[in-house]
Amino acid sequence: MGKIKILITDDHSIVREGIRSMLKDIDDFVFVGEAENGKEAIEKINILFPDVIIMDISMPVMTGIEAIKIIKKEYNDVKTLVLTIHSEKEYIEQIYKSGATGCLYKNAGKHEFESAIRSIFKGNNYFTSDISHALLKDHFNVPDKENPLTQRELQILKLIVAELSNHEIADTLFISTRTVETHRKNIMQKLNIDSTIGLIKYAVKKGLVSD
Repeated sequence: MGKIKILITDDHSIVREGIRSMLKDIDDFVFVGEAENGKEAIEKINILFPDVIIMDISMPVMTGIEAIKIIKKEYNDVKTLVLTIHSEKEYIEQIYKSGATGCLYKNAGKHEFESAIRSIFKGNNYFTSDISHALLKDHFNVPDKENPLTQRELQILKLIVAELSNHEIADTLFISTRTVETHRKNIMQKLNIDSTIGLIKYAVKKGLVSD
C-alpha cells in the first residue's frame, strides 16, 4: 500500500504538534505539511497534494466548514477529516452537510485516528459513533424511547457497571473526569435513576451486561 499524505489544519500549533506526535510512528502516514486556517489549507493542496486533510472547524480567516465546501467542489479526491469539540446537533449537521468525509472528537485516541484516516483514504465515510448515532436519529426522525442514551452514554454506563471510577473511565475513553461526571449526571436524569445500584439494575434489565 502507498503512503497516505496528510495535511494538518488547525489554528493552534499545540494541536498540530500533538496529532503529528501521536501518529508519527505509523509507517505509511506521511505528514506533508500544516496550515493555520481553511484558506491556507486550500492554497497548499496544489503544492503538497495531500490525500487527507485533518481539519479543525473554528479557525480565523476561513473556517473548516467553508474550506471543506470548496474542497468538496474543486478537489473531490481529497478527503477531509473534521476535528471538533462540539456535540450539539447544529454543529453535527453543518459538518455533515459541508461534505466532510469523516469526523472525530478532538479527544479521540490514536487507534480511532488511525482507523478514521485509513477508512476515508479508502473512500469510506467515518463518523465517530456518537455523531453517527445522532445523524441517523435525525435523518430518520425516530425517537429512541426504549433506550434514550447516546452511544457515549452507553459506553460510560457499561464502565460504571464494571465498577470503574470516574477517573478510570476518563482514562479509558480519553476524556476528562469532568466530562465523565457530566455524562453520568445526564444518564441518571434521562433514566430517572438516582444511584449506581439503579444503573446496574437498568443495564442488566436491558441486556447491556450480564448479571
